[in-house]
Amino acid sequence: MIKTDNYEIRDERFKRSVKLDEPIEQLWTGGKWTEGPVYSAMFRCLIWSDIPNDRRLRWDELSDAVADIRSGLGCYTNGATLDRQGRIVACEHGTRSVTRIEYDGSVTTLASHFNGKRFNSPNDVVVKSDGTIWFTDPAYGIESDYEGFQAEPEIDGEHVYCLDPADGQISQVTTDFACPNGLAFSLDEKTLYIADSGGTRYPSGEHHIRAFSVLDNGELTGGEVFAECEAGVFDGFRLDTQGRIWTSARDGVHCYHPDGTLLGKIFVPEEVSNLCFGGLKRNRLFITASTSVYSVLLPTTGARLH
Repeated sequence: MIKTDNYEIRDERFKRSVKLDEPIEQLWTGGKWTEGPVYSAMFRCLIWSDIPNDRRLRWDELSDAVADIRSGLGCYTNGATLDRQGRIVACEHGTRSVTRIEYDGSVTTLASHFNGKRFNSPNDVVVKSDGTIWFTDPAYGIESDYEGFQAEPEIDGEHVYCLDPADGQISQVTTDFACPNGLAFSLDEKTLYIADSGGTRYPSGEHHIRAFSVLDNGELTGGEVFAECEAGVFDGFRLDTQGRIWTSARDGVHCYHPDGTLLGKIFVPEEVSNLCFGGLKRNRLFITASTSVYSVLLPTTGARLH
């Protein structure tokens, strides 16, 4: 094992994924709990949330300027991604819905209820190549007023859902999560990885990522534990072009091989909530961590989201 102040190499296969002399750069600080990073190549910017402060911020890659772009609206936005047309699809704790920001800046509500009952607080989201939108719905945003509005849950349990925007149909695809959190598809979309962060709220202590097989009809099977987090719980994560999972953890970013091996870590000064790949070459890892946003340049390329 090789360990420096910023990196830990657990497996030889990780040596070419990082550069041990590459610094971890703090791009911005001043939040309470940063989340939901999404990079727009069209506008050369990173957009993220500071959930307790109910604000969305934008960092310009060319000027380094940070601007407050969508705040004080009661949205308390969490996870976000891009759809196949480059529009931002986001999970909002405050409205308890999944929304899409249109090209003209207007907002479309894509999903707010299941079988006539309001969602808990959609948390993270990913868009499949067929346009379907998959999202998790734990209760973080309604358990207090800190990240949303305190309320009683209307749905029995915390589940994962799939929305077909073509007809508006929503299906519940899991039934046995304590607290579903981050999610991402494998490169061939035959596997859906879903984090369970139940250990933050329940005595059952879940702190792992599970792997589900995706059937042609959209149903999920399996659900075996892919990896257990050895530092806190897993939250948001993304894949690179080799199919490796780069995931948040309490001590930084952990990288897993598709075979489940922990390859190594990038240490971050604050607890990491989420991450995404960006930059024109998709080889810059953007990291939201507690009060700040960090980035690091890698000899690794992030998988395309669209």
